[in-house]
Amino acid sequence: MTQPQTSVLRRAWTRRDLMRLGIGGALASLLPNLAVNGQAVAADSPKDAARQTLATEEDRNFFRRELDSFLPDKIFDAHAHLFKQGTVSWDLKGLPPQVGYPEYQALIQDIHPNRRTAALFLPAFSPDKKELLPQCNEWISQQVAQSKDCVGGFFVKPEDDPEWVRQEVKRLKLRGFKCYHTMAAVTPTWETQIPDYLPEQLVKVAGEEGWSITLHMVRSRAVADEGNQRWIDRYCRQYPNMTLILAHSARGFQPAHNLEGLHNLKGLDNLYFDTSANCEPIAHQAIMRIIGHKKMLYGSDFHVSHLRGRSVAVADSFLWLYEDTPVWKEKQGTIKPVMIGLENLRSLKWACWSERLSDNAVEDIFWNNATKLFGIS
Repeated sequence: MTQPQTSVLRRAWTRRDLMRLGIGGALASLLPNLAVNGQAVAADSPKDAARQTLATEEDRNFFRRELDSFLPDKIFDAHAHLFKQGTVSWDLKGLPPQVGYPEYQALIQDIHPNRRTAALFLPAFSPDKKELLPQCNEWISQQVAQSKDCVGGFFVKPEDDPEWVRQEVKRLKLRGFKCYHTMAAVTPTWETQIPDYLPEQLVKVAGEEGWSITLHMVRSRAVADEGNQRWIDRYCRQYPNMTLILAHSARGFQPAHNLEGLHNLKGLDNLYFDTSANCEPIAHQAIMRIIGHKKMLYGSDFHVSHLRGRSVAVADSFLWLYEDTPVWKEKQGTIKPVMIGLENLRSLKWACWSERLSDNAVEDIFWNNATKLFGIS
């Protein structure tokens, strides 16, 4: 018997333990709820924030059945987007016109209710409004200032002057960068190389200051792509005081890419992974087994978390099924999709169960790893 399994069996049984051993759902709910997951509240949650929700009865039932006995009582969300009114062109039914710290704390209850929640906040904006990026970064700074448990990232463009970026991140009291391929001056941006949207001079600043960088890599084979591997390895080795966070479990929406590519990134002490929006258990499990669970950070990808559907691995790629994708009527009945954030959490639960992680290891992924990385008590 492995040590993690032994640690679970050593103490009194909880609903979370039963889930780990494959005993969950209705059977677990018949037992006394011994797990510590009841009365915790959002960290520094504003008392006057109105209760907002986009959750349906299907979402709430899914959470009770699949997740309530699994989730720890403290959660650090290492990938959450906030936005100021006027900086986004899209609209999600029921979402307020702007989301700051109070709105986030209210809405994230749809995904993991009754948990103390802190976060790494990242700016959201529409590509056609990139001239408003200074406002977006200011907005993140204003929201982070409302909680001692939260940190923020500064959105960078490849043409940004490194010294100006250094000055702005310090002025706004943020902890690092977020970059995105749509800022690259190449076409199509989905096949761009990492330096086209994260140039080395910006990585150098992050290394000098000890900051983190959240990277959503692209290219069709993600972390299995040799170019992506080469640049990740170079940046991590050349700038050891910089922390590189590969978003979406190394964008392993096709888990085969993680199984193939992660072996070439072993031994990089400053390389981490957030789990955001990825609904494939083996994508997470590959990181746990090849790299180790200590390098994993839970992320919701709010507001994407509140769309309904999920990603699906197929062939050597993946696709997204959304609520309006015409696939939900089957012979056995009509399927009602739940929020992507819930599907993501279930996939992470299955990965933890498959790897026989202890309660302590699960709590590392959901709180300890991130708070240690960002220096939060």
